[in-house]
Amino acid sequence: MRATRITVQSALSISLLVLGLNNASADLPADTIGQTVLPFPPQAHRAFVVDVEFESFVVGRVTVVDPDKKRILGMVPTGFAAPSTLSHDQKTLYSADIFYSRGTRGTRTDVLTAWDSSTLSPAWELLIPTKRAESLTQRYGLKTSSDDRFVYVYNFTPSTSVTVVDTQTKAVTSEIAIPGCVLNYPVGNRRFASLCGDGSLQLVTLNDQGLETARSRTPFFDPNAEKLVERAVNVGDTYYFTTTTGTVRPVDFAGDAPKILPSWSLTNDEEKKAGWAPGGWQLMAVAPKLNRLYVLMHDAHEPMKWEDPSPLIWVFDLNTRKKVATLQAPVPVWSMQATGDDKPLLLGADVEGGLQIFDLTSNTLTGSMPKVAKTATQVMSY
Repeated sequence: MRATRITVQSALSISLLVLGLNNASADLPADTIGQTVLPFPPQAHRAFVVDVEFESFVVGRVTVVDPDKKRILGMVPTGFAAPSTLSHDQKTLYSADIFYSRGTRGTRTDVLTAWDSSTLSPAWELLIPTKRAESLTQRYGLKTSSDDRFVYVYNFTPSTSVTVVDTQTKAVTSEIAIPGCVLNYPVGNRRFASLCGDGSLQLVTLNDQGLETARSRTPFFDPNAEKLVERAVNVGDTYYFTTTTGTVRPVDFAGDAPKILPSWSLTNDEEKKAGWAPGGWQLMAVAPKLNRLYVLMHDAHEPMKWEDPSPLIWVFDLNTRKKVATLQAPVPVWSMQATGDDKPLLLGADVEGGLQIFDLTSNTLTGSMPKVAKTATQVMSY
């Protein structure tokens, strides 16, 4: 049996080789990973898909897509089903992240992260109270004032409140208790509304320091008679809510006090008897330049299943309150968003993790993007 031997000379040669490699690597410049900077201002149809990653709830993401070219442009990592929102100046994507020191347990840290919308890198972050609501994301869990001065973070502990963050000073200015009420619907530069369990709307006014100066309550609906979905859509300071059975309840916040506008039904008597009703998570979208409302509808309404997705989308003219078209996706859609430009797209996150894309000037399906997310709860656009 022969043993393999390494001679002293061979060992010395190997040692010199390793030493030489070490010295050579020390002289090499540090390796860098290239990063694509997205154009600014962004394309009108650029969209952001919020993915809470339901099977691995600790870490989520926001996927940035170009629906015209059917391309993924980038991705932002977020913490623990983080609600996200876009600034009106299009420069910033905000996420309210939660992190635990041991991943799934340990010391909790809540931060508001401001991401540069072009580099998709953090521009700054701020520690916020460890109270941010832990739930599936929706539009009004995190929002900015109309002038982008303040960010409103919805808290649930289970008491409810709103953390106000000043984006100029990058500091928390106040925490405003909203007992018995939920979410923060921005109104202009210095107000936000919340929906309350007794059927009223609470309106809070702030000063330029982000401190509360006034609040009021306005009766809105009867919670004992109907179930109102809190996930509204808005055109400016006018918000559109719907009940689970399809009654649209609009409210105009432009004046000193909320103005409750006349309600109207998504269905006629025949459709209602057939069981038609709205359903989905972000079940409504609005195209402001077309003044049209888009609602996910299904024909087998059951009281406890109104969040079920649907491939059918009804289109309503907000001036006449009449249905003007029906769109159909190849697979059921759970959440929707319409872009705000003159030639808008409707973007529907489907149950398979894809994005269904409709041209709203022609009401036609133009294609889809498969597997852009795992659990897409929200789509955002400008």
